Amino acid sequence: MTDVTILHNARCSKSRATLALLADRGIQPRIVDYLATPPDQDELERILRMLGIGPRELMRKDEPAYRDLGLDDPQLDRGQLLAALVTHPMLIQRPIVIGNGKAAIGRPPEAVLDIL
Repeated sequence: MTDVTILHNARCSKSRATLALLADRGIQPRIVDYLATPPDQDELERILRMLGIGPRELMRKDEPAYRDLGLDDPQLDRGQLLAALVTHPMLIQRPIVIGNGKAAIGRPPEAVLDIL
């Protein structure tokens, strides 16, 4: 399979394990360091559609920015949540693997195998 992308953070053990899992299966994904090159709002919308979740479900709620920005406020709308993810990509769950028109979050890493 050649058209696989991973939104990767090399400092994250789950992200490294997911990358190794793909390599063990002979898959060499396009690696996107999403902290250095964050997805824009349109790309996030596309990923959310493939995942079948909303922006709040994509957020890492244990990140200090989640609390500091008040992102647990139920009054925040989709656009505000997406803007926070674009501006603060460390809030995005990781890793995300995209392939075959589908996406999966690698928590656990084996979860990505369902889309490949």
